[in-house]
Amino acid sequence: MLVFIIRRLLQSTAVLAVVSLLVFVGIYAIGNPVDILVHPEATQAEREAMIVAMGLDKPMWMQYLVFVANALRGDLGNSFVYSSPAIALIVERMPATLELAVTAILISVVAGIPLGLWAGLRPHRFAGRSIMLFSILGFSLPTFWVGLMVIMVFSVQLGWLPSSGRGATTLLLGIPVSFLSWDGIRHLIMPALNLALFNIAMVIRLTRAGTQEALLQDYVKFARAKGLSEMRIIGVHVLKNILVPIVTVLGLQFGAIIAFAIVTESIFAWPGMGKLIIDSIMMLDRPVVVAYLMLIVVFFVLINLIVDIAYSLLDPRVRLSEAKG
Repeated sequence: MLVFIIRRLLQSTAVLAVVSLLVFVGIYAIGNPVDILVHPEATQAEREAMIVAMGLDKPMWMQYLVFVANALRGDLGNSFVYSSPAIALIVERMPATLELAVTAILISVVAGIPLGLWAGLRPHRFAGRSIMLFSILGFSLPTFWVGLMVIMVFSVQLGWLPSSGRGATTLLLGIPVSFLSWDGIRHLIMPALNLALFNIAMVIRLTRAGTQEALLQDYVKFARAKGLSEMRIIGVHVLKNILVPIVTVLGLQFGAIIAFAIVTESIFAWPGMGKLIIDSIMMLDRPVVVAYLMLIVVFFVLINLIVDIAYSLLDPRVRLSEAKG
């Protein structure tokens, strides 16, 4: 297992190096933040002083080397707009995004696996067909449209839930969270459901396909021949074997949810990293954009490592193949 982890870490380091170059070149080659940040009536001397202060007077390759040297010390630059460390701005907004992403994943698991099991066990009944129809809608409907419709129904017409904001937060180990207060939960429900809809549909289809395949395997037939109850067969033999692909996909989707929560956070005015990055792109605040993208890459790398370890724990054959390799 140690060799497995070391190998993944070396691969992850190479990925970070390549992505840092692509991100830096892609972001720093687009637009000129001086045109936005400097007052139109500023003199040429003031404009040049601003360029020097932001380090934009150096060639791009030199800016990249400075960026790498600072990044190795944990410094991803200062925001052009807020004049504070970019990583500090992102970390300040991170708990809100992580709370939204974790809630969406939990909803996907709690709703998707039971529905997928039901659809796999009763594929030709009305309930099973209805569940699959719901999964198709979950894949097809755009996130922004679902968010607007949810706000229209539950906030505007029914008045049950607030349409925007995070609500009251409570400190948990020094981190502000919403789920410990009723007001925070009411603000969390709609954006979390909106973000979870696609993943619920995906988990339903994965679980249904895995269930139907597992029911045809010899170990299930042998378990039934032994006289085991249907509940035990489903809960132990079937569910354990279909969790491997589900864990893998959900791990990758967790990173995707963090990276692409921008739409949901914008619709519901959720004060997370997504809203910050939208504002930073509009203002060409390059250090914040680069720091955000690098942080997302680190998230993906760590999540992939965790998924690989979880996969090897769920399926001993993975450890065996790694040992032989």
